[in-house]
Amino acid sequence: MTLLISTVAAVAATVVWYASDRARKLRVGTLALMFWGASLMWFVDAVMEYIDIKDEFFTPAAKDMLNDAFLGLSVVVLGLVAWLVIVLVNDPSGVVRSAIVRKEQDGKR
Repeated sequence: MTLLISTVAAVAATVVWYASDRARKLRVGTLALMFWGASLMWFVDAVMEYIDIKDEFFTPAAKDMLNDAFLGLSVVVLGLVAWLVIVLVNDPSGVVRSAIVRKEQDGKR
């Protein structure tokens, strides 16, 4: 489940990045790279787990699948939070900068 969720997020972020100039400005490519890195990590984990347990790999318990789903969603949310911090720090559209300047000007009046 973790591999599936992170790969779907990676494909979605890549499609958005490719299709939109605004998305490139907002560094969606960085988000896509984070998700592709997570997908690669989960793929290596799945291969190593298959080597370890062989055929049992294809019949996971429902509890394990639920835990993996929560972990996959947590990875996606953490990636989105990290991307949001990057966007806010870089402020490509100048929104944060203009809000700070406006607040400073209001405070001086």
